[in-house]
Amino acid sequence: MTKVCVDSALCVGHGRCYTLAPDVFDADEYGHSIVRVADVSGELEQQAVDAEQNCPERAITLSH
Repeated sequence: MTKVCVDSALCVGHGRCYTLAPDVFDADEYGHSIVRVADVSGELEQQAVDAEQNCPERAITLSH
């Protein structure tokens, strides 16, 4: 399992994470990322990795 976290202080709402990984991330009322599924594996883990690698602010952290 991989743990997914978003640093809300860094996120400015580009939306790449919830576009690339809609099953893992969602948007709050301001367009900032929120985590829908905190512990991921398999296909969801790959989506989370894609989102982490494409976040301009590096607001997404994955840990094992």
